[in-house]
Amino acid sequence: MRLLAPKHPLETISTSLRLDLLNLVYQAGEAHLGGPLSSLDLFISLYFSKLFKFYSTKNKANFDHFTLSAGHLAPALYVVLAKAGYFPHSYLKNFATLTSPLQAHASTTAPGVEYSSGALGQGLSFAAGLALGDPGHYSLCLTTDGEHQEGQVWEAAMFAKKYQLGNLINIVDHNHYQIDGAVEDIMPLGRLAAKYLKFGWSVISINGHNFTQIIKALKKAKQKSHYPTCLIANTIFGKGISFIQHDYHYHDVKNLSEALYSRARQDLKIAK
Repeated sequence: MRLLAPKHPLETISTSLRLDLLNLVYQAGEAHLGGPLSSLDLFISLYFSKLFKFYSTKNKANFDHFTLSAGHLAPALYVVLAKAGYFPHSYLKNFATLTSPLQAHASTTAPGVEYSSGALGQGLSFAAGLALGDPGHYSLCLTTDGEHQEGQVWEAAMFAKKYQLGNLINIVDHNHYQIDGAVEDIMPLGRLAAKYLKFGWSVISINGHNFTQIIKALKKAKQKSHYPTCLIANTIFGKGISFIQHDYHYHDVKNLSEALYSRARQDLKIAK
């Protein structure tokens, strides 16, 4: 008899937060879903592994930095921040409304968010600046594969190598899709890991849904070095919901029907 490997403790949080994420999008009527589902486990690893101490009302000094470059992944970040106690869970019900601190793209109006993002490809530059200006702490950035079609990403990569920003960690949500289709069809990235190596970075490729691999890579990235680190996290677009996985049409969702909502809940193994 083949014994199943024990679940990682963070998998329970992942299952619960996928439901929160689905509910947030359904209640809002319009929001991004495919990318947030692919990146969720990366956010969970950052905020629940205890490897980093980010800014909060309880930790206003001596903290590490996190920059979400792809602002449309905000729904995933928000459900994680709520679970981590940065703000009440009830805030999620008002996501993307006019007076809510939780806007559709990541904004500093949300407790715990250091960087307002919307225009893609700019976050790594911001994170690199934080790494240079605060060498005693880590500066982490979450980018997407599609963002790497923007030239500014590679300008930041050169900057990080020149200034030996060993405290900079870029995590790439490599789910292979963007708003108009597959990254490979729109503007192929080629060998992304090889590109970062040529730019003078350390590179670690991981399964972006395997918590053991993610946390092991983050620990390795924290080892003292003069080289910035890129974690290429291979993820599944729309992870966990069968009819969304690998379908770029669910990059953003408008008025998800009750029938599809119920089907999605079933896929997440949550009883309605």
